[in-house]
Amino acid sequence: MKLKDIAKLLEAEIIGQEDIEITGVSGIEDALEGDITFLSSPKYIKRLRDTKASCVMVKEPVSEFHGTQLKVTDPYYGFAKLLEHFYVKPFKPIGISSLSFVSDDAVIKEDVSIEPFCYVSGDVRIGRGSVIYPGVFIGEGVTIGDTCIIYPNVVLREGVSLGNRVIVHSGSVIGSDGFGYVFHNGMHYKIPQVGAVIIEDDVEIGANVTIDRATTGNTLVGKGTKIDNLVQIGHNVKIGEGSILVSQVAIGGSTKVGRFVSLGGQVGVSDHANIEDGTMIGAQSGVMGHVPKGIYSGSPTIPHIQWLKAVSVFSKLPELSKRLKLIEDKLEEIQGKSKKEAK
Repeated sequence: MKLKDIAKLLEAEIIGQEDIEITGVSGIEDALEGDITFLSSPKYIKRLRDTKASCVMVKEPVSEFHGTQLKVTDPYYGFAKLLEHFYVKPFKPIGISSLSFVSDDAVIKEDVSIEPFCYVSGDVRIGRGSVIYPGVFIGEGVTIGDTCIIYPNVVLREGVSLGNRVIVHSGSVIGSDGFGYVFHNGMHYKIPQVGAVIIEDDVEIGANVTIDRATTGNTLVGKGTKIDNLVQIGHNVKIGEGSILVSQVAIGGSTKVGRFVSLGGQVGVSDHANIEDGTMIGAQSGVMGHVPKGIYSGSPTIPHIQWLKAVSVFSKLPELSKRLKLIEDKLEEIQGKSKKEAK
């Protein structure tokens, strides 16, 4: 593909040769001749000296690099678009495999692919152009929107609803029972979990994620939210649009997570918490109660700047403990002398 065609695709400006043939997309260090790469931050400029790439996407021209450059609004976004253009194959529907079970009550729209060994229960609706990979279980009354991708061995329990362009990666379980019990007569008595799960448009759910159905009502994941692998979302949780949940996040029941919230890896959120829009929580933090918009870290969470100061002090505790012991010994020595003199 000619660079000038790529420039049109990305609405970009060429600085250098426009007739270069681009044959692939790669990172700065791995790029070969014919590849286009990108510069995501000025701190990586020094890596351009050794790159073999035929062109580099930049936000602003880089004087230190003498090869051809492509000026784009966002190099990282341009990188994503070109990966999609060069390597993502066009979808070709294959229909319904004879090795899958599909209920007669299921409504399957056109251009849907259901690959071998899937189970599609009654009253299921699958939208146009969606792909169901092998080994997927789809329970009673599930709705799947248009152009969704459900990867192998996913379980969509009864009453789950997926919007359009939802991606669910392998091994995830959506609509499992919420963790609800009441202690009665010396036993944990199960509270029936009769609610559902709603996943809105453009949500991506990583591998081995579990999203519990609501006790009553709905567990909700808002439009455009992205969920990494190994995340647990409890019953009746409400997550706003555009949020990011990194690997091993766990969210307790009935918690409200606002719009465009970011939760770092291994963040734990207690039940009935409320995290306001635009909040960022650092990795391995513990969240409880109401969290106003801001940036937080630690367990329990405190403002990130305070946490940095606290960590700095924590690293000095052995030294401070030694100094305190010296001071205590000195005081005891002084007190001992004072007692002797008093006698």
